[in-house]
Amino acid sequence: MNTIDQTEQVRRAIAAAINADELARKELEARHGQVWSTEEVRRDFEVIGFGAPLVVVRRRSDSRKGSLFFQHNPRFYWGFQEYTK
Repeated sequence: MNTIDQTEQVRRAIAAAINADELARKELEARHGQVWSTEEVRRDFEVIGFGAPLVVVRRRSDSRKGSLFFQHNPRFYWGFQEYTK
């Protein structure tokens, strides 16, 4: 079965923009607020899906689902957006 990902082109464009200007943690925090390293994401979230430049997560503190953006190198995550019904 062929599955067409209608978000792929948009995700690729966003990933290219993010990774064209990979930032240090302090710069990301200034732009986006809270930032997580890989270890901190593992502590605070369960990763349940992946589609660069986003990961789908379940927050461990309250089991709420949402997504985070990430850059590849150095790997940092930010911008938790909780999913609403």
